[in-house]
Amino acid sequence: MTRPRKTLISLEATPYYHCISRCVRRSFLCGVDEHTGQSYEHRRQWLEDLVLEMADIFAIDVCAYAIMSNHYHLVLHINQSQAEGFSQDEVIRRWHQLHKGVQVSQRYLQGVQLSESEQILLKTETERWREKLMSISWFMRNINLSIAQRANAEDHCTGHFWESRFKSQALLDEAALLSCMAYVDLNPIRAQMATTLEGSDHTSIKQRIIDTPTSLKQLHPFVSNPRKDMPQGIAFALIDYIELVEWTGRIIRNDKRGFIDKKELPILQRLGQDTDNWLALTQNFEDTFSSMAGSTLQLSQACQKLNHRRRMDLKACSNYFN
Repeated sequence: MTRPRKTLISLEATPYYHCISRCVRRSFLCGVDEHTGQSYEHRRQWLEDLVLEMADIFAIDVCAYAIMSNHYHLVLHINQSQAEGFSQDEVIRRWHQLHKGVQVSQRYLQGVQLSESEQILLKTETERWREKLMSISWFMRNINLSIAQRANAEDHCTGHFWESRFKSQALLDEAALLSCMAYVDLNPIRAQMATTLEGSDHTSIKQRIIDTPTSLKQLHPFVSNPRKDMPQGIAFALIDYIELVEWTGRIIRNDKRGFIDKKELPILQRLGQDTDNWLALTQNFEDTFSSMAGSTLQLSQACQKLNHRRRMDLKACSNYFN
C-alpha cells in the first residue's frame, strides 16, 4: 500500500534521504536511444546544473548525486537550522527565484509601503515559503517539473515525462548514509558508463575529487571525525570516504578483484560493517530497502515518531546494520 509522502519524510526521523526519479516508459533523460540513434547526453548537464542551483536556493544540502540514462539519484540533507535562520527578506528573495510569489510580496520587493493587514498577510506567506524551502517534496518538484517541460519542448511532445513523483528512502544513521552515498556514487561504474571515479561524469564523487571552490560550496561537506564544537556536515574525513568508494568500486568489478588487498579498511570497522555486508549494500541499496535504512533501534524510533504500526524494512535493517 502506498504511503503519503508526509509519512515517509519527516525531520523527526532523520534529516537525510535518498531520492530517485525515473523516466516514464521509453522516455530518455540522458543517454542515446538505440532505436533512433538520438543522443540526449546534453540533458545530463541540464540536470546537474539544476540540482546544484536548487541547492543554493533551498535549505537542502546535496550529499551525493548520480545522473543516469533514464533516472537520477540524490542523497539530500534537510538543513532546518539554515531555514529557521533566514530573515523574512531572505525567504522572499529565495522564493521569488522559484516562483512569482503573491501580489503583496511583489509590492514589498518594489519598496511599496504595506498596510498592517498586508504585513500580516506577507508574514503568513513568508512562513509558508520557509517550510517549503526545507521540503524535499518541493525541491524535487521544482527539478522534475523544469526538466520535464524542457525535455518535452525539445521532443515536441506533451504528457508525463517522469513515471511518478519520486521514490524516497530515509537514512537513519551514519552507516546507512555512507553506504547509500557510496551506492549512488558508484552507479556509473556499475553501469559500465565509467571506469574510474574521476571519470564518472555528472556525479558528486567526481566533484569532490576535482575539489574546486565551487564544488566544495555546492555539496554538503565532510567535516572529519566527531569532536567538540563540530561544524555542520558529514562526520567523516573526505579522504576516507573517497578511498572507501574507490576500494568498494574495485572489489565490485570482477576484472580487478585479484589486484586489491582484501584487508578491511578501518572505516568499515567504525561503521560496524563487515566486507560482505558493505559490498551487498553498495550494490543493491535501492532494492534492499523500501523506505527506511538504519539500525533496528533507529528504525523503531523512526516508526514510533511517524506513527507507523509496522516496522518496514525490519529484516533488511537487522541483516545489514546490526
